[in-house]
Amino acid sequence: MNYARNKEFGNVINKVIGGQHLTQKESYAAFCEVLNNEVSDLQQGAFLAALTTKGETSDEIAGGWQAIYEVDTNKTSLPLPDTLIDNCGTGMDSFKTFNISTASSIIAAAGGLTIARHGARAISSKCGTVDVAEELGVDVECPVDIVADSIISSGLGLFNGMSAQVHPNALGRILSQINFGSPLNIAASLANPAFPRQAVRGVYSKTMIAPVIEVMKKIGYQNALVIHGDINQTGKGIDEASVCGTTYCYHLTNGQIKIFEFEPNEVGLQCYHADEIAARPTITNSAQHIVRLLSGEEKGACEDIVVLNSALLFYVAKKVDSIEEGIELSRDLIENRMAKEKLQQWVTSQNQIPAKGMNKLLGYLKAA
Repeated sequence: MNYARNKEFGNVINKVIGGQHLTQKESYAAFCEVLNNEVSDLQQGAFLAALTTKGETSDEIAGGWQAIYEVDTNKTSLPLPDTLIDNCGTGMDSFKTFNISTASSIIAAAGGLTIARHGARAISSKCGTVDVAEELGVDVECPVDIVADSIISSGLGLFNGMSAQVHPNALGRILSQINFGSPLNIAASLANPAFPRQAVRGVYSKTMIAPVIEVMKKIGYQNALVIHGDINQTGKGIDEASVCGTTYCYHLTNGQIKIFEFEPNEVGLQCYHADEIAARPTITNSAQHIVRLLSGEEKGACEDIVVLNSALLFYVAKKVDSIEEGIELSRDLIENRMAKEKLQQWVTSQNQIPAKGMNKLLGYLKAA
């Protein structure tokens, strides 16, 4: 590593440690150096930790997103980008749940939405959205064009944020080495190769809701909901809407940001104990659980939190007029087996070898 470059980068770190905010241009330049591996690993980690400790601004996150999107993203062009919607979260939340957003995205696609997801393998959890999709038979190491084709043909596709097919230079290297939430998690989650203009995005901390919605507004999102869910009486939270406590929301629509929150009972759901939505112990268990949910075999807390989160997608996409209406639509899609059928369609569509993926999924379907 170049000593002079490291020293100059150290000055940026000292500025952040001193509580000074970076401009978007300064953040962009610093993140480019991190992504291009132009400074030492210690300096890279110190930079991310310093930003996190100070508290990230929207300009700093936007600079990180710009660097990832320009320097380290294989992009794909899809027709009608304004209709695309994403629902991946940042991860790194303090309470680990099962793969809620994965199941919710399948239900939303079954209800006619066009879902362009951008997720990752597990970093701090046992099973990330990419891990469980792969276990179910989805090809998560395919080129971005195959994902794009799947989005067009099945209404659902998942870009693997840690794959060199999607981010060829650095993102997987960095994310695999850190186990704390940082601006990189947020900026990276926004660097979707299809660049949808709508999203439901969960964040790992309540304090991150405001800066993330400001970033999304700044970089071109037209309709977005940023959420964080409480786990009552634990001091912990999730990057999903919660059936175990309050869900905090910032909704960007028509250029304006509306702030609201709700309890489970306010949308027709009961409040559950957190143990009921906890992460399953293995990837196999996680895949089995997703199939059972989509087959209508899992009731109670697990189904309720999945239909709540898919309801938010329908609400943001203006498919329904209320969250309650979205919940009922989501339940219907499970009951009439459309969600289960959508999973099968997705596995076939996002695959370089469809028969191989379906053989894997069939094993889970038979056991459900």
